[in-house]
Amino acid sequence: MMTRKAMINICCVATTPSKHPPPPLLTLTPRQSLESAAIYGVIESAADIIERWNTETNTFVKVTSMFYENKQEAMVFIERVKDLQKTMDVLVSEDPNSERLLRAHKLMQIAMKRLQKEFYQILSMNRAYLDPESVSTRSSLTSARSSYSDFPEDVEDLDTIIELEEVSTNVMTDLKSIAECMIGSGYAKECLSIYKSIRKSIIDEGIYRLEVEKTSTGKVKKMSWEVMELKIRSWLKAVKVSMETLFKGEKILCDHVFESSDAIRESCFSAISRDGALLLFGFPEIIATKTCKKNSPPEKVFRLLDMYTAIAGNWQAIESIFSFDSISVVRSLALKSLISLSESIRSLLVEFESGIQKDSSKVVVPGGGVHPLTISVMDHLSLLADYSNVLVDILAGSPPPDRSLLPESYFNVSESDDSPSSELTIRFAWLILVLLCKIDRKSIHYKDFSVQYLFLTNNLQHVVSRARSSNLKNLLGEDWITRHFAKMRQFAGSYKRLAWGPVVATLPENRTVEMTPEEVKERFEKFSESFENAYSKHSVCVVADPNLRDEIRVSIARKLVPIYREFYNTRRSVILAGAGGARNLSSVIRFTPEDIENYLSDLFTEKGSSGNSSASSPSSCRSGQSMS
Repeated sequence: MMTRKAMINICCVATTPSKHPPPPLLTLTPRQSLESAAIYGVIESAADIIERWNTETNTFVKVTSMFYENKQEAMVFIERVKDLQKTMDVLVSEDPNSERLLRAHKLMQIAMKRLQKEFYQILSMNRAYLDPESVSTRSSLTSARSSYSDFPEDVEDLDTIIELEEVSTNVMTDLKSIAECMIGSGYAKECLSIYKSIRKSIIDEGIYRLEVEKTSTGKVKKMSWEVMELKIRSWLKAVKVSMETLFKGEKILCDHVFESSDAIRESCFSAISRDGALLLFGFPEIIATKTCKKNSPPEKVFRLLDMYTAIAGNWQAIESIFSFDSISVVRSLALKSLISLSESIRSLLVEFESGIQKDSSKVVVPGGGVHPLTISVMDHLSLLADYSNVLVDILAGSPPPDRSLLPESYFNVSESDDSPSSELTIRFAWLILVLLCKIDRKSIHYKDFSVQYLFLTNNLQHVVSRARSSNLKNLLGEDWITRHFAKMRQFAGSYKRLAWGPVVATLPENRTVEMTPEEVKERFEKFSESFENAYSKHSVCVVADPNLRDEIRVSIARKLVPIYREFYNTRRSVILAGAGGARNLSSVIRFTPEDIENYLSDLFTEKGSSGNSSASSPSSCRSGQSMS
């Protein structure tokens, strides 16, 4: 309510002459006369500028904008309307039926019609400066103004950004001025109607452009996984844009324009953002319901984890942007989607473990190489490890594997350590143990014991290699990797002992012992036969890892070649001196030490890759062209 003193002060400002004469003051006291003159001055001052911009009487003002044509006069218009409203408050309290109140009311209607037009024009004509991305960028730049490093080094880019920020700021200030004036004059409903109509269409259009559409459970059930994955990828992009620009920018704009009223800010933002937000955050729950079915492809879990990460990573922004009670349904739906995603992810992980245990394929990998199950499981676990931060939350509360089922000192986690991170470590270690046990059982498909160990060597090496080169290393720890690497070396040692030990055993342990020519001949023949058999059998074996391949080759050569070279150099003369001499040499001594080195250097190369020696191919060896 305006005081009489304030009314007199306004009179001092509102001195614009008017064609309407003041009311007669014959029956008024001097004080009342002064107050009446003040009221008259306010009304006529307001009338002058309001009539000038009356859309009903002036053709020009119908098609132009007051704020665009004359910004200074627009601000005077706002102030006059505010003064008029204060005057009307005084008149209502003194004489609700006075002619001056009626005149003021008519002027207010004209003014509000003008401001509605201005409000609509500013919102419509400045969409480029009021789009959520521009508003959110302006907010970020303003808050970071103190740090020059936040601005681009290119002068032209900086000038463009500053210009954009300046225009956006001016437009938002104009909208705020109009909104405060209309709300203060009792025209909040009309103001909000215009704002909601225009800004809601921008939110809805933004959601549509981000390819977020209403999807029913029935519709999702009929989708192929390929189509669903494309929709999930689109949704992930939509969440990022929506939270960083669309909803954020709209919230900033709404808070600024309707800063004077918390209730109006809440009502307005709720009305324009509710539908789009519910559409956005309702999608993950529907997808989660579809993907929790049994026999779902294991890779589905990664798209669910992506969606969970997107919501969880934006949770602080969700709570901030949709903080109003009237729009708490958005927070509830986002939380519901997180819960549904968690349940589906846990279900898929249980199914993944069950799939390893139930794997019944009897595929025998040629040459004892890495089994497809090992490759697929380790690929899966390596990718899962990248989501360790969210998996800690997702798996919290679900029963972990029984530690008593794990081998003693399987990994370095204290029995008393029940932290979420240690529980996650146990889960990953358990899944790898399930895989290794399954691989161990698959090794019996190889009839040769030595190839069984080579198979175990290759597969454990792949496990350790994938763990070492992925985030599994951080989860399982260096101690786990070191232990399994040592176990892999043990398997490799067992392979070498079983496969090549018999070849070494054909040579005498005591190199200086006296031997008859017949005994020397027999040793050479046994060695040649044993080496041929071993080479024929193991020339088809493979070692996928090049470093391990070289290591095993070198280890076998170091064990075999020196012993054979010494025997060859010291006993070859015995064969030469015997019956037949040089003519009989090639039939008794079929390999030189260099031949042995060459053949060994050609081992473990996968079919189709070239060896690094001049040795004969395995096929020619098996056919007897070189080794028989």
